[in-house]
Amino acid sequence: MAERHPYFQTPGHFSQLVTHLRRSFPSTVTADTIKKLGLAPKNESYLINTLRFIALIDEEGNKTENASKVFSLHADQLFQKGFGDLVKKAYSELFSLHGDSSWGLDTDSLISFFRQTDKSSAVVGKLQANTFKTLVAISGHGEVPEKKPKTKQEAKKLPVSKEAVTGKSTKVKEKVLEQKDEGVSNVKRDFGLTVRIEINLPAEGNQETYDRIFKSIRENLLNG
Repeated sequence: MAERHPYFQTPGHFSQLVTHLRRSFPSTVTADTIKKLGLAPKNESYLINTLRFIALIDEEGNKTENASKVFSLHADQLFQKGFGDLVKKAYSELFSLHGDSSWGLDTDSLISFFRQTDKSSAVVGKLQANTFKTLVAISGHGEVPEKKPKTKQEAKKLPVSKEAVTGKSTKVKEKVLEQKDEGVSNVKRDFGLTVRIEINLPAEGNQETYDRIFKSIRENLLNG
């Protein structure tokens, strides 16, 4: 049976690795190298297996002659073609079966191939298919996936409202205050003022805590 086809879980990490290697490809690439780059935490071996499968590094992680030739190509179009040749050679059984249409195979067709070839589970088969599609994109036959870092706002823990905890609405009734303009004799001018109050309730609070908060609002704001 053919060698088990590689897979990884985060396509963006592999595309980032390739981008880094195009700038600087060290003589040896190991799991420790990827760890220092901050890519695929605790999953570095999956990226290493993929590099090895398409013959960019050998069993010891040493940079191959193929890698030297392809990753020294500066123009994107030339690099994509050279990288694609390595992918096509590594996935020779797939290309022997489907020819150049392999570049555009849908996910289901790829899953079927990998599951039949490697006896993979449904989950692994899908990961193998997505891995191949990532390599296809890097070869210039699709959009390269990118791993976008979280913003500082996304990384912060947002306050939890009572609505999120209890499923109930926390909207406070609006109170309209009417005042009369006494500046002009015998002329009354009414206007409305709408007050909207937003409350961030503590996630760790209980029903008694919420009741006290709303009781205070009612006594001091609505009826005050």
